[in-house]
Formats: sequence, C-alpha cells, structure tokens
Amino acid sequence: MDRSDLLDISLFDTERADGSFLMPWPLPGNPSALLPFYHFSEWQRFLEARRLHPAIPEIVGSKFRRAQRLYLLGWIDFGLVKAGELVAMTALELALKDRYGGFFIQQDMRKSGKKSHSERMPSLAQLLEHMVEKDGLTDASLTFTKLYGGSVISLLYESKASRDAAKKNGMPKAITLAGIRNSLAHGDPFDGLPWAGLLELIRDLIEYAYRSYLQEIKLA
Repeated sequence: MDRSDLLDISLFDTERADGSFLMPWPLPGNPSALLPFYHFSEWQRFLEARRLHPAIPEIVGSKFRRAQRLYLLGWIDFGLVKAGELVAMTALELALKDRYGGFFIQQDMRKSGKKSHSERMPSLAQLLEHMVEKDGLTDASLTFTKLYGGSVISLLYESKASRDAAKKNGMPKAITLAGIRNSLAHGDPFDGLPWAGLLELIRDLIEYAYRSYLQEIKLA
C-alpha cells in the first residue's frame, strides 16, 4: 500500500489560523453557509453541541457517536466526513426501525402470504414517509428547521404525485435522505462536499422518533 494513502498524523495541526477548515453547515437564513473553524477544539465543541440525547438506546447512540468521531477526524482528512455521513444514516435507519418497524411487520402479517422477517422490514424511504404521514412530523417539529428556517419535509420522502410529475416532465429525481444514503453506500461517482448540517438533522429526526420514549423517562 502506498504510504501516501494512509492517514498522515503529521497533518494534525490543532491551529488553522487561515480558517482553511471550512464545513458546509446552515446558518439562520443561509442554508448553504460555509463555516470556518480556526482551532481543533472549536470544531470539537461544535460537534459536542450536536450530540444525541443520552437516554436514546445505546445501540443507536453508539452509532451516532461513531459518526461524530468520523466528523471530528475530518480535521485531519476531510474525506472522513463523508464516512461519518454514512454512519449517521445507519444510526437513523436503526432508530426508525426500532420505533416504527413493528407497525410494518403487523401490517404485513395481516396480509395474505408469508414473508420472512427481513422481507417484512421497511426500507429507509418507507420509514421516513411514515414519520410524516403517520407520526405527524412537520417542519415545526424539528429544532433544525426552527433554527435555520426552510423546509426538510421534501427531503424525507417524495410523494407519488411528485414522482409522477417529475417522470412526466423528464425532471431528475428529487433529493431525499434515502437517496443520499444510497449514493453514500453504493459509490456515487459524482460525490462532492458534505451535505450541510446532515448530522444535526439526523440527530433531530432520531430524537423526534424517540420523543414519547424520552418523555416517559423524564416522567418516571
């Protein structure tokens, strides 16, 4: 293996006086902002402020923290942020399967024909659609959109009407979280910069899915 392909720890300079570490992350009213970070500890504190609620089940929380660590290591190798995005997506999918998977299994069991457990498990796209259509998720439900503005509902799923209209008019597929996950997992040849604020949005979606669970713990 070419040593130049390995992580070069000599690049770990805690200072970036020129602000050369730029991270796509939204600001209020500016969804495409580039945030400069001048010191490693500043980047570390930024990520710590976006940590997942500690009462979230460990199997989900550990994956989210792994994603945070990969984001953190982006200070040395910026490409590791993309790996962090994929791990964050796995944390989200696991959380949604935990919270909503039973609904889909019960629904399929009522239908004719036998399916294996894996066949009954919903896709990420189905889970995200369920959040909106069955679990009441709106933009007003998320700290992310209340803080930065805009709308993320269209990122969660594309309605059949939108898909049909896009197909009819020859328009490209809408960008959705499931599509982003697929491009990260299956090798998008046109992969570019990190998705602005993705880790923070995923944090909010996970906490929304567990909101009743967190409330029960709070009242216990």
